[in-house]
Amino acid sequence: MKYLIFDFDGTLADSTQLFMKAWNTFSDKYQYTPVNSEDLLLSRNLTIQQRAKKYHFPMHKLPVILPKMYRFFKDHVHEVKLFNGIKEMLDTLADNGFTIIILSSNAKENIELLLQQEQVTSVSQILTSSKLFGKDTVLKKYMKKQQVLPEEILYIGDEVRDLLSCNKVGVPFMWVSWGLDGLDLIQKENPKYIAHTPIEIINTILKPV
Repeated sequence: MKYLIFDFDGTLADSTQLFMKAWNTFSDKYQYTPVNSEDLLLSRNLTIQQRAKKYHFPMHKLPVILPKMYRFFKDHVHEVKLFNGIKEMLDTLADNGFTIIILSSNAKENIELLLQQEQVTSVSQILTSSKLFGKDTVLKKYMKKQQVLPEEILYIGDEVRDLLSCNKVGVPFMWVSWGLDGLDLIQKENPKYIAHTPIEIINTILKPV
C-alpha cells in the first residue's frame, strides 16, 4: 500500500465532546433528545439508524442540522485536540514514504484549522464528502483520478459507515478502537485490521510483508 486515508473525527481528532455539545445545542430547536457521555458509551454498538430512533433524531432533517453542527465546530475548534500520539504517528508514516490523506464529512476548513492549530504538516490532501454516507463515491473518484488501485490504499477509521463504504469499493479498512463505534458493531463487517493505539497503526503498516 502507498496511500493512507484517515477519517478525521473520532480517529485523528478527539472531537466527540464538542459534537455532543453541538448535538445538545440544537436538540430543543429540532426536538430530539440531548445526550451525555454515558449515552455515547452505551450506544457504541448501535447503528446510526438505531441511535436516531433511540434519541428521536429526525434523519430527514440531517442535511439541515449537520451543516449547523460543523459551523459550531468551527466556532469552537480551539476546544479540540488530536488524540495523543496522532501527530507523531502521521509524521512517522509520512517519513516512511506513505501519502497521508484525510477523508471526512466534516468541513475542509475545519480540518485545516485544526491541523494548523496542532502544527501538522504531514497531510498531503483533504477530501470531503458532503453526504454522511457518501464516502464510497469520493473514494471511487479519487482512485479514478489518481489511477490508484484499491489494494494500494488503506483506510483508517472508527465508524462502521466508513467500513461499509470501503467494502463497496474494495478498499482495505483498519478500525481504531478509541472512536465512536464499538467492536461488536464493527466485527460484523470484517475489518482487515484492528488497532488500539497509534503505535499499533504504525507497527501494522510498517510490518514487513
